[in-house]
Amino acid sequence: MQMLQTLFQVETIITVLAALAAFAAVITVAAPMMETDKLSDRMKSVSTERDKLKAAQKAALELGSVSRLREKQSTGLYAQIVQRLRLRNIFDVEATREKLRAAGLRSERNLTMFMAASVLLPLVLAGVTFFEVSTTFAERFSSMGMRMGAAFGAIVIGYYLPVIIVKNYITKRQKSIKRAWSDALDLLLICIESGMALEPAMQRVSKEIGSQSVPLAEEMQLTVAELAYLPERRKALENLAKRTGLETVKSVVTAMIQAERYGTPLGTAMRVLAEENRKDRMSEAERKAAALPPKLTVPMILFFLPVIFVVILGPAVITVLAARAG
Repeated sequence: MQMLQTLFQVETIITVLAALAAFAAVITVAAPMMETDKLSDRMKSVSTERDKLKAAQKAALELGSVSRLREKQSTGLYAQIVQRLRLRNIFDVEATREKLRAAGLRSERNLTMFMAASVLLPLVLAGVTFFEVSTTFAERFSSMGMRMGAAFGAIVIGYYLPVIIVKNYITKRQKSIKRAWSDALDLLLICIESGMALEPAMQRVSKEIGSQSVPLAEEMQLTVAELAYLPERRKALENLAKRTGLETVKSVVTAMIQAERYGTPLGTAMRVLAEENRKDRMSEAERKAAALPPKLTVPMILFFLPVIFVVILGPAVITVLAARAG
């Protein structure tokens, strides 16, 4: 009781608030200094991917056939787990790799960690849950059936948790790319109509759009690298649409492929697509604005109307109560 009284004294509260204010001031001043350049870090990872493509293309030319460059076998803990349990035979490796690439996780190490986590995490969560319900929450989980049920629920959660995290990454990247795609398409149209080829135009746009969307700049840089080293340009553009998973990007990629196949001016097709994209963005904004009044109905009923009733009826109620008391 004496400790509680000390904590709730005015001097103690003022001291704690002053300490929190000082801490917030230090964080506010130091936060910009501790920020890292996300764009440069992501571009470094893309340059690593570009080097891999270059090495793979060089190896294919030396062997006289198109083949993938085998990466060094990893000797880490996750790699040993995947190798001993033969998880590559259980998981659909190519589909899993495509999902991780869509989430921005391109290295083989990310694939190995995902497969190992899909097996280890359910077991770890099940063991921790069973231990907790058997010791800390033993009164609530008195029977063995309840404890086993809690452990089974932990297994299900642990199995789906890596998938949910990857989907969350994919959703965030798609939102960022979709938000900046219209501006990137306009910049790309300006560069192409000024006489630039597709590769330098995408290179230039990736530098300009990086301040607005780092994932989009990263994808465009990677597409430029694939256009330079892949034997088919169509494959590089299709990879861009596959990694982003957005219909707007797929339509632009299809127009680029058809323009290169049939020899039609790319600027004309890009102008039409940019105009359609702007219209779609405007229609989406109008749709969100039209859906706003129904969404505001419940908050207005819960928060605004009671306040209005109190303000309007409050003086009358006070007058009536005062008259009755008199």
